[in-house]
Amino acid sequence: MWDHLYRDGRLATMAGTDPYGAIDGGALAVEGGRLAWVGPESELPRPAETLARTVSDLGGRWVTPGLIDCHTHLVYGGNRAAEFELRLKGASYEEIARAGGGIISTVEATRQADEESLFQAALPRLAALMAEGVTTIEIKSGYGLNLEHELKQLRVARQLGAVLPVTVKTTFLGAHAVPPDSDAEAYGEAVVAMMPEVAASGLADAVDAFCESIAFSPEQTARVFQAARHHRLPVKLHADQLSDLGGAALAARFGALSADHLEYTSEDGVAAMAEAGTVAVLLPGAFYVLRETKLPPIESFRSNGVPIALATDSNPGSAPVTSLLLMLSMGCTFFRLTPEEALAGVTRHAAKALGLQDSHGTLEVGKVADLCVWDIETPAELAYRVGYNPLAFALKAGVPISEAHRV
Repeated sequence: MWDHLYRDGRLATMAGTDPYGAIDGGALAVEGGRLAWVGPESELPRPAETLARTVSDLGGRWVTPGLIDCHTHLVYGGNRAAEFELRLKGASYEEIARAGGGIISTVEATRQADEESLFQAALPRLAALMAEGVTTIEIKSGYGLNLEHELKQLRVARQLGAVLPVTVKTTFLGAHAVPPDSDAEAYGEAVVAMMPEVAASGLADAVDAFCESIAFSPEQTARVFQAARHHRLPVKLHADQLSDLGGAALAARFGALSADHLEYTSEDGVAAMAEAGTVAVLLPGAFYVLRETKLPPIESFRSNGVPIALATDSNPGSAPVTSLLLMLSMGCTFFRLTPEEALAGVTRHAAKALGLQDSHGTLEVGKVADLCVWDIETPAELAYRVGYNPLAFALKAGVPISEAHRV
């Protein structure tokens, strides 16, 4: 017998070719934390009560895969509200960064904080995301800019995943910014030198870098990625956010899981991503906060078959965002994604952006039983409503996530 059977649901499986992969009058069975059966209830081999130890009636609610936030900087010290005010007065992101603000100011606060302080500061941010159905999240380092404090951030990220019912994928972002006591060339080499110990620690699932005029050149980024490849760590890239340095094509050359931001990505970059199978991760929260006007090449991603994911980019400067549902709305409003594309962007394609496509992101037999049950009439409501959370409950590996776990 199965552990649990959920019946009378409307399933947005996010698999197959039908809109949302929808199954009306659907049922799901959970066994050992994974989905053991998914399909129309009418096709169950026997009456529901004879098939599972526990049977629950979903009352016609919609069910989706658990949501995945595939790009965040959730662990950090301090905040940058003062910079928000400066931008409102006309200062640009680049001007603030070059004056010693931006990422560097967060680095100072993060270095001063101990692990317990960073953990306690990150808890409510993660709880807010989980309360909206996030069951898997990526958390980057990048606010240490030396080995000691980069590893500190990664340990805190791992601890969050150990304490809360959420899967945490960690990313080493040592090449996030240039420390004030160094230059890009020298610090890029320092990041390469950090790689053996980062890999040996087992604290990083991937390696990221910020390829931009205010951070690292394509050549410097390539050296970081070569070191990651040597240690068998997959890569991701902050690419083409403020200018087109060929970041998307660079990411594709190294078989990157994803290239993220992408406002200035060229047609050649899109084509390279398509060939490499690299996911385009769009970050509408940063687009909004920085008041950008240059849109990512959405239509080119579509026509070339590049998977499009959405994420919060939750960070203290350019995206102080802790609502993935809001990113669905912004993705549709700013970038003209369809509601189905937006939902795929935080389920199926977000899973691929983390290398989890074989175990997460769709409601299919054999996948981890991470799912959300929603009080909605159509899946489009998840992108349509603003500031409204219709989550009824969520499962993490088949186990209900209680309110106590979310706060």
